[in-house]
Amino acid sequence: MTDESADAGGNRHRAQARILSGAGTALPATAADARALVEEQIASNAPGLQGTQAGVRLMADALLVTSELVTNAIRHGGGLTAFDLLTTGGELVLNVADASTRLPVTTYPAGRESHQTGGFGWPLVCHLAEHVAVTPLPDGKQITILISLTPQAP
Repeated sequence: MTDESADAGGNRHRAQARILSGAGTALPATAADARALVEEQIASNAPGLQGTQAGVRLMADALLVTSELVTNAIRHGGGLTAFDLLTTGGELVLNVADASTRLPVTTYPAGRESHQTGGFGWPLVCHLAEHVAVTPLPDGKQITILISLTPQAP
């Protein structure tokens, strides 16, 4: 789906979005499926990144964050309930929703219980994304991340 929008300065830009929800639309069944959607979206809407070292790094970061969020939704969140992504103005916005109201947790190795699983990916997501928001929903939560697709100067 394509949406024309204007920023505060009145400049027009094209926003490319792929919105998938549980209402009759096939959600990514696996983290690999979600990564493929993100990779396709970035490749088609930020072609200048392809073939550059900075572009390879940005793609890897986006795919790692996608994998963490979708894997956690499937493994710990009661299943993926929505997945949408948008590339616009040199940014990737990814929304991942699941069926759990439990907020993401961070596990510190020193305080880890022997039976405890997970908790190491959340700090990674927060580090790689420029913006992270967790929105409680009546039937779960949505995590929204923003990753700049503009390479940073070294």
